[in-house]
Amino acid sequence: MKKPKIVILGAGYGGLMTTVRLQKMVGMNEVDIVLVNKNEYHYETTWLHEASAGTLHHDRVRYNIADVIDRNKVDFVQDEAIEIKTDEKKVILANSEIEYDYLVVSLGAEPETFGIKGLKEYAFSITNVNSARQIREHIEYQFATYSNEAEKNEDRLTIVVGGAGFTGIEFVGELTNRIPELCREYDIDNDKVKIFCVEAAPMVLPGFDPELVNYAVAQLERKGVEFKIGTPIKECTPEGILVAKDENEVEEIKANTVVWAAGVRGNSIIEKSGFEAMRGRVKVEKDLRAPGFEDVFIIGDCALIINEEINRPYPPTAQIAIQQGEVCAHNLVALVRNKAELTLFKPDIKGTVCSLGEDDAIGVALGKKMVGTKAAFMKKMIDNRALYMIGGASLVMKKGKFKVL
Repeated sequence: MKKPKIVILGAGYGGLMTTVRLQKMVGMNEVDIVLVNKNEYHYETTWLHEASAGTLHHDRVRYNIADVIDRNKVDFVQDEAIEIKTDEKKVILANSEIEYDYLVVSLGAEPETFGIKGLKEYAFSITNVNSARQIREHIEYQFATYSNEAEKNEDRLTIVVGGAGFTGIEFVGELTNRIPELCREYDIDNDKVKIFCVEAAPMVLPGFDPELVNYAVAQLERKGVEFKIGTPIKECTPEGILVAKDENEVEEIKANTVVWAAGVRGNSIIEKSGFEAMRGRVKVEKDLRAPGFEDVFIIGDCALIINEEINRPYPPTAQIAIQQGEVCAHNLVALVRNKAELTLFKPDIKGTVCSLGEDDAIGVALGKKMVGTKAAFMKKMIDNRALYMIGGASLVMKKGKFKVL
């Protein structure tokens, strides 16, 4: 009898959690599990802001997929998914194609530029390991060049971060740690460096506790960050950005470094493959299947889950993706074993912590607010827990964060 084939697209938090849970739950000859990923490694998306700022080496944020999967039960295919043909039950890859009985779509997010002119051409985005390396090297190059040029170009020392959500604030926090090191290294007066955080919304970290937000803004301003809140970016140019000062007036901020961190959308393969979606995200059923499909699960950044208490989507976080991976694996096993009841997914938000640098953070955990080193310690514990859930103690020992605050 032919074994059912489960194909998992993407080795992010959700896809990898689905894979490692599945390999523990099924027998050797029960199913064929195929994991498809563009790279041979998984990277911790929630650490990319550190690699981008240069406060954490880029190799620290990634680990080989082979280190956490059971190759006796999982066939790993290094390739890029191009399109899903649901009517034929197959996935078109860049170099081949693969058929499936059950499919898990766990492909990551893509930057959402909201049609702002010039962003794709002239701004950096914190999207993967290589983009993080590019940002770090670009910033360091600006400092090195400034220190060696006869006619000083102050724009080289100006950094604009578009977006005051989690990614933007965490990146700014890391920059406030990294900039003094770069100034010492290249003999530059720290006061010459300017960091702007520009946000179209009327507040920093929308939806976060206002008392904690005020703490974060005060801490970052004390370290030299200038916030421009309620200030939409109108255009990005080779010289910097244009922002709306008011309805009729536009202000130019000259900067050699612009980093866009103000929004993501689901993977473009979703719309290309014919799924009904909103900005690349599918409003999935409660069992995480795509509406109208018995054999396709969508999790992670491509899944839209509504928080019914406030009638708004949950943000696509690593915490939720990992929980979705666990439920998805359970439901796949239920389908393979012809069990009627599938588990319904309900996010269990244990807490949220936003880093402000190595030794500072804000957060809410188990209903309690925390700031400073206590919150920063909690952030490291959350990061280590994600590693443990996928790769166990050995992965935590290899990649975990243990620096004493």
